[in-house]
Amino acid sequence: MPELSVIIPLYNAENYIETCVRSILGQSWKDMEILIVDDGSTDGTSDLCDRLAEEDPRIRVFHKENGGSSRARNFALQHARGEYVGFVDSDDYIEPDMYQLLWEGIRHFQVSAAQVGRDEIDEAGNRLPNICEPPERAAVMDSGTFFTELLLHRGDCSFCTKLIRRDLFPEEAFPAGKLNEDFQLLIRMLPGMGRLALLPQQTYHVFYRIGSNSRLADRNDFSPVYGDCVDNADLAMEIVRRDYPEAEEAAFRFGVFQRLEYLLHIPIRQMTKENETYRKIVVFLRKNWFYSMKNTILTRKNKVYHTLFALAPKGIRRLHAMWKKL
Repeated sequence: MPELSVIIPLYNAENYIETCVRSILGQSWKDMEILIVDDGSTDGTSDLCDRLAEEDPRIRVFHKENGGSSRARNFALQHARGEYVGFVDSDDYIEPDMYQLLWEGIRHFQVSAAQVGRDEIDEAGNRLPNICEPPERAAVMDSGTFFTELLLHRGDCSFCTKLIRRDLFPEEAFPAGKLNEDFQLLIRMLPGMGRLALLPQQTYHVFYRIGSNSRLADRNDFSPVYGDCVDNADLAMEIVRRDYPEAEEAAFRFGVFQRLEYLLHIPIRQMTKENETYRKIVVFLRKNWFYSMKNTILTRKNKVYHTLFALAPKGIRRLHAMWKKL
């Protein structure tokens, strides 16, 4: 039985998967299995994965009909044998000591999960600004504080930067058909996770590829991730009220922020009464305006946008679009 199970869900990743897999095979920590789930690829990915599996017995390849990343991850979790589980996206790669560091962090701090830092590399090879700043030194954080950091957009919700005890994952863990699925699953798991070790090393490298998930090349496209983020904000509030009532102000701030993000990105032509999500967001902003003005975490800019969008959402979007063109 391996100590670690590393899961790679993929679809049409022929140009990236070999770099990804070899970065895992090159880990200083050797006691692992690598589960590759080919989610119905239509290019040369399937054959390439099979060839890689012939090189190393730690690789197990599963071919299934296309069903999305969440279903592929859940499928792999059902077949994983390791005590701890990690994930790597097929177009990313990791440093040789990443899982060694995570394992040592878990053992040293006696926690159920550990996290490293990540950076992002664009298609030209340039390093992008950090989305999440890693800590200056290794530290331990309780799940409630970590939850609050997520609500303040300072925490890292990605499962790819973490090593987590396998028995903490619920059945059908990742929500099928949703984006922002890592955040949704993580906030569901945090109350049972206890403490987490946070490590400063940025050993996970994200390949920022235009056209993947919410990174749309066409500004007129509207990713469903914005609606999923609003749904996740409502779920976060439910969990906070049940498990972390001290974070309710942060959860309210998070709900407002996610709704403003939705309104700042939705195409104006979709801002209609027939759009139920849009309509509910406007109702929420109008109903909760007073609470927003009293919130000590929302910035003045957030409160101004809240007020304007509550009064005239379409008009503000038109003005915002004109201002961006200047």
